[in-house]
Amino acid sequence: MAASPVHSPVHYPWYKKEDTDAFFALFQNNIANFVIIAITMLGMGFPSSIVFGQVLPGAAVAVMAGNFYYAWSAARLARKENRADVTALSYGISTPVMFVFLFGVLLPAKQLTGDAELAWKVAVAACFISGAIEAAISLIGRWVQYHLPRAAMLGAVAGVALTFIAGEMLFKTLEMPVIGLLVLGIIIVGLVARVAMPFRLPTSLFAIIVGTALAYLIGDAGGERFSDAFTHLGFYPLLPNLAWLEGLGLLFTGMLAVLTVVLPITLYNAIETMNNVEAMEAAGDKYDVRECQAVDGVGTMIGALFGGVFPTTVYIATVGAKWMGAGRGYSLLNGAVYGLATMFGLIAALAAIIPVAVVAPILVFVGMSMIATAFQSNDTRYYPAVALAMLPYFANYVMTRFNRDAGEIVADISGGIVAMGQGAMFMAIFLGAMTVSVIDHQFRRAAAFAGVAAGFSYVGLMHAPKLALNAAQDFTLGYLVMGTLFLYFAWQQERLAAPRPATTTPPPAD
Repeated sequence: MAASPVHSPVHYPWYKKEDTDAFFALFQNNIANFVIIAITMLGMGFPSSIVFGQVLPGAAVAVMAGNFYYAWSAARLARKENRADVTALSYGISTPVMFVFLFGVLLPAKQLTGDAELAWKVAVAACFISGAIEAAISLIGRWVQYHLPRAAMLGAVAGVALTFIAGEMLFKTLEMPVIGLLVLGIIIVGLVARVAMPFRLPTSLFAIIVGTALAYLIGDAGGERFSDAFTHLGFYPLLPNLAWLEGLGLLFTGMLAVLTVVLPITLYNAIETMNNVEAMEAAGDKYDVRECQAVDGVGTMIGALFGGVFPTTVYIATVGAKWMGAGRGYSLLNGAVYGLATMFGLIAALAAIIPVAVVAPILVFVGMSMIATAFQSNDTRYYPAVALAMLPYFANYVMTRFNRDAGEIVADISGGIVAMGQGAMFMAIFLGAMTVSVIDHQFRRAAAFAGVAAGFSYVGLMHAPKLALNAAQDFTLGYLVMGTLFLYFAWQQERLAAPRPATTTPPPAD
């Protein structure tokens, strides 16, 4: 009897050419968030010593910790399955979460205390608590993943991809039409059609070189960009501090209202991690959702120990990296570059030198790949559920862009925009899950999802600006009525399926 062949372990490289494309996609996405953080906090009155000396270094430490761990995790999966095409999970600051912490934690803390340093410490404590909560949520992550339909989760992710990534970045692309459209063309040719670039350069690198050079040649990027770039150069050591501990005291003595923001956004963050891990499994790499939620929570806590104020998550760009053929190298490089760039104040310099319109098309591709994956990984009968789950993020996007004035600005369009945008992730998942259940004629399951949605609305996790009992009465009632409708159809289905009693024929008369 012949012995079964022994397969030699495959070589899983530390870095390969495809990692370069994925690195630029992930790096520029994170750098955009870092720049937004810096500009917004400086505008709120936070001093540069806190912004560049504490907040950004803390965020960089969290990004380093997560990216290095997920690179190791990818190597572990590659060894386990003996294949070299494993892609490491992307990791960074979620854009919606970032805006919530900016305007729902930092700004109120600044207004309540009147002191930038105290407000920063409160936000650090809130970030630390958020990380601890997400680490605890990891204990039920697999159960939630098993019971939520894939179409609902991926549809919610596709909604983020359509609005915050592909849509927003397409707007940025067209701010410099000549440059942006050229770079977008390069991305479509190289990453969508997979045509080789000149000199065999990675597509993203080739696009950035060509786009940046042309921007300066035709004058779309003025020389003042260079002077702005070097304003904040210096040395900002990555050192831990006790701001989180001081902030906890402030948080629990006079600023408990801030915690009402932390719980729902942490639940959102945990679900975002779950959705993105699910999307990665659909693309071919299966990671443990509980482990990823725990790592994200711990990474957030580590960042807070170094002064960071923004929770981190498995990033939505992971599937884009998978499509690009990346391995673990892009994750390792991203963590290392962020640590160095933040320590020497290079984040603002890089962002100032390279026009946003040059790098935005790369994220348009990432958004495209996420939307395509949401449909491709589901049966065609679930497409309506995917499409419906995408819609709440349109409202959330409008809200985020108008920040605290959203209610007044969009009132003439529709009174439902703000309510729809509050807890959009939850609404997207529940609508998608109900639709999948109805498509499968599982009406009792659909009613259960409607009941959970009613509960979330009742306590303010959806359709309300803050946590409170009976926070969104009309929506609570609406979901209960919806659930009652589903129960009616469940009853009708069971009644029609029930065996009919046999009719007895009377004996013939004598």
